[in-house]
Amino acid sequence: MDLTVRRAQQGDTAAFEQLYRDNVGRIYALCLRLCGDGGRAEELTQDVFVRAWEKLGGFQGRSAFSTWLHRLAVNVVLGDRRSESVRVHRVFATDEPEKYETPSTRASDPGTAMDLERAIATLPPGARAVFVLHDVEGYKHEEIAEMHGSAVGTSKAQLHRARRLLREALGR
Repeated sequence: MDLTVRRAQQGDTAAFEQLYRDNVGRIYALCLRLCGDGGRAEELTQDVFVRAWEKLGGFQGRSAFSTWLHRLAVNVVLGDRRSESVRVHRVFATDEPEKYETPSTRASDPGTAMDLERAIATLPPGARAVFVLHDVEGYKHEEIAEMHGSAVGTSKAQLHRARRLLREALGR
């Protein structure tokens, strides 16, 4: 196990600050891809590191610290999405992706294409999460289904929907 991680586990805040500096950019990028909102991604990134500090004693070094932190970040973002869904009881109509676009993300004319990150941000939350986890982060459908508490078929359907919506958005 890395010496910095070991020192942080023993309560050395300077060591934890080093771990934070070494990993914050990658964790923020992951949170941003999963939630699609810069401000929310910043909050979730902070939540990830608070949770990491709390759970650091349980890290046993069987994998790299960055791998452990990555999985923790995915769990924090998905947990946030679940709790937000329960609080607000939102229903997303995935057949109407334009409802999820802000005026600044819509192409002004048919010849203007959106960049991929902006297109991903316009996806409905479920489709976006599955797309990022599968196509960007490399998780298998079985793992995604387990994280979401859903069926493998649901994960596959969400991925298909996400790819279709991205093709439409990028084809403008």
